[in-house]
Amino acid sequence: MYPARMDEKGRLKLPVGFQRYLGALPEKGLYVTSTDRRTATVYPNAIWRENEKLLATLKQDPKIPKRVQFTTQDLGSDSEMDNQGRVQFSPELRRYLNIENQPVKVMATPSGAIQVMSETVYQKWVAETEATPEDDLAYLESFGFK
Repeated sequence: MYPARMDEKGRLKLPVGFQRYLGALPEKGLYVTSTDRRTATVYPNAIWRENEKLLATLKQDPKIPKRVQFTTQDLGSDSEMDNQGRVQFSPELRRYLNIENQPVKVMATPSGAIQVMSETVYQKWVAETEATPEDDLAYLESFGFK
């Protein structure tokens, strides 16, 4: 988890480790969106295309992928990391998530995307994780977590 800031022009300066990761990818294009209307996610295009394929093939409950697809298109935009390690976010996404010209938290996801959350969302996660740390750890240890 890294602190960062969305500047007044809607650019997020990524921490150096994230810059190196994105800079090493063969494809430089990014898709910046939200899937849950609470946090933003910076997807390398290759990962985003996999998500789009999955959404197109899910037929069990077609309303769910349609809703998620609507959200990602409503708030999403194509982007690239500039030579100063900044990624542009759309005005719609910044305003909806209330991250315009604000401090944010940035973290890597297991899929290889980068999640961005407002200070408010971050504090909600902190409160939730502080409530049951022993129970959570005991549950995970029952599955072999070390």
